[in-house]
Amino acid sequence: MTESPPAVVLHPPVEVMRPRNADEIPRQGSTAGGFQYSLKLDGFRALAFVLESGRVFLQSRSRRDLAPEFPEIAAFLGAHLPPGTVLDGELCAYREGRLSFTDLLRSRRDREQAGIPVYYIAFDLLAAPGRDVRALPLSERWDLLGTALADIGPPVQRVLATLDEETARLWFGDLRDAGVEGIVAKALNSAYRPGGTSSWRKIRHSETRDGVLLGAFGPPDRPHALLVQVADEQTPQTTPRLTTAQAREVGELLRGRLGELTDHPDHGPVRMLTTPLPVELRQAAGRHETARFVRVRAE
Repeated sequence: MTESPPAVVLHPPVEVMRPRNADEIPRQGSTAGGFQYSLKLDGFRALAFVLESGRVFLQSRSRRDLAPEFPEIAAFLGAHLPPGTVLDGELCAYREGRLSFTDLLRSRRDREQAGIPVYYIAFDLLAAPGRDVRALPLSERWDLLGTALADIGPPVQRVLATLDEETARLWFGDLRDAGVEGIVAKALNSAYRPGGTSSWRKIRHSETRDGVLLGAFGPPDRPHALLVQVADEQTPQTTPRLTTAQAREVGELLRGRLGELTDHPDHGPVRMLTTPLPVELRQAAGRHETARFVRVRAE
């Protein structure tokens, strides 16, 4: 008797495909095959693996499983999608009609008590039951994603996307107050490949800045603040105090990367990184305002 091929063909961890930074939304027609323009949301990037028996693994940027922190999303995915499905998307929290990254950092209990809804917004499909589809062009993966989510509603949905450049430019300006970070332009003929690629380009609003993580203050496994440097500035500065969730996440990422405790001439006792890491920072209007830590960037 011939055995059926396994439904689950892709297991965690899987390295994600990452967009490169760009200053402007690229023109439609400026690349072979054209672009898809989608919203860049302010949330946790997560690959969703529906494994055997409906168990779901939500792979974070640091490759740990976020399912215990977002069990309602994991349960919904497991109940509505067949084993073997793998999605790429963003976990997003909403407050008063806008994306709220700060609320996403709160504990599950705090979010539930405050009535903060969390959604999983999918923007790509990596695998279907019995089939790895990463080699297909984005245009085909997008159609397959639509089919996979056709009969599924909130809290799981497909990201808002368009092929129209002018619509993308309107979204870039009009949805800023809703917490949308910007636009991601993706070549429609692009396969899903690990690592950074110019086939995907992210265009962010100016408040989100690139920076470098230089050091950490406090316990190595739970730092309370960070020493950072904004990409286009020369003077290092400290971030505001990290939330509990941020401290835990950063502590895990910095394991084995910190040197001995030293005394910085301007900022006091700090453990410097042996190799600086790229980070995203949020900076209010004004060149020398405090840089608030957002996340360590995978690239």
